[in-house]
Amino acid sequence: MLGLDRIGKRYGRGPWVLRDVDLAVEPGELVVVAGGNGSGKSTLLRVAAGLTAPTTGRVRRPASVGYLPERFPAGVGLSARAYLGHLAAVRGVPARWDLLEALGFVGDDSAPMARLSKGNAQKVALVQALQATDLLVLDEPWSGLDAAAGAVLGELVATAREEGAAVLLTDHHGHDLPDARELRLTGGSPTGVVVELDRVGGLLARVSELDGVLAATAVGGGARLEVRRDASDGVLAEVLRLGCSVRSVRS
Repeated sequence: MLGLDRIGKRYGRGPWVLRDVDLAVEPGELVVVAGGNGSGKSTLLRVAAGLTAPTTGRVRRPASVGYLPERFPAGVGLSARAYLGHLAAVRGVPARWDLLEALGFVGDDSAPMARLSKGNAQKVALVQALQATDLLVLDEPWSGLDAAAGAVLGELVATAREEGAAVLLTDHHGHDLPDARELRLTGGSPTGVVVELDRVGGLLARVSELDGVLAATAVGGGARLEVRRDASDGVLAEVLRLGCSVRSVRS
């Protein structure tokens, strides 16, 4: 089971992205996280999956967790077959080539994933998450899929639940998900935010190209970013991963 107890998250001294969120997801249960742009949906999913540490609160999660990010990393050098095989071995389960076929993957599964179309890369990303057995954390899993693959995904999620997996996901398309429970986050607004960074150095060009960054200006050894609010969670996570320091986040 997944348990989130009074979860709070903020970046640096910026505003709280999440505050006092409680959630329990039992085996076989499906919870859809809903809310406006910038309400912290993606941040909550990363906390649940273990990719982001909460600022406050406690997380309890099972051993086998599959996570699908909203945007699958570009430039993965491994082939689809090598990538799925490696992650299956890490989890100690068989590689699920059948799931890739069921989703309608086309193309060369031995070529670098960086050469795949968005739709085919999404299918590979889905399968790596679906190879987990206890908890599936899926951020906009239907994004980029054609209608046929989208219908198959609904069936695969239902099957995973029948086999005892807990499922936590976001879905702005509003698919019909039987017996789903909703967790609505109320923070955020559609306006942009200003992010001030330290320790940017020579990374400014790379930071300025992140999805959702509207403008980037060098300020001493740091930078001032104007970011779409709906993309702010992902931008903050990525700049921290690159080694930058977040000085402030404000509306």
